[in-house]
Amino acid sequence: MTERYFDDVVARGQRTVVRRKRLADVHDEFRWRTDPELAHFDASRPAQTPFANYERNWAFDFRFTDMPRRSFAIEAENGRHIGNVMYYNYDQSRCEAEIGISIGERDYWDGGYGTDALVALVRVLFAEGAVERLYLHTLDWNTRAQRSFQKAGFHESGTSWRDGHTFIMMEVRRDYILPRALVRATA
Repeated sequence: MTERYFDDVVARGQRTVVRRKRLADVHDEFRWRTDPELAHFDASRPAQTPFANYERNWAFDFRFTDMPRRSFAIEAENGRHIGNVMYYNYDQSRCEAEIGISIGERDYWDGGYGTDALVALVRVLFAEGAVERLYLHTLDWNTRAQRSFQKAGFHESGTSWRDGHTFIMMEVRRDYILPRALVRATA
């Protein structure tokens, strides 16, 4: 079991903990970024760089960019690092950001872990008040991800195209999700 630092916890779901990343997470990150199947789900190419180069670049980003404030690790209830969730393209004037998630550990696919972590982070981001709208893009053929996002409160809002891929755009708004969460919490 992984040692958990309570000040690292950003959000808690029913089955997951969303926490700040640690330098030790680089090994999982590299394994997932070099996996062709995971890259396929992200409409990208697997990383081709040697681990030492990847680790150096990752550590630089970890220390000198805003990555630690916007990219988080997902742990299952047993403390295992199973994936990542992040927000980016933050637009302060529009009070919106794009969000993304990936469960890298296949043993945790189809178990509700991604939905649980996403719901937990969305609630925290909305409760902090700087974001009114979160949106995402998912490949049109990835119906499993679309169902997960729908369970987390997202709804389809359009399509887009990039590099020969069609993406379903989905969004959730603060004024929609927080009142529902508050009703559930008081029931």
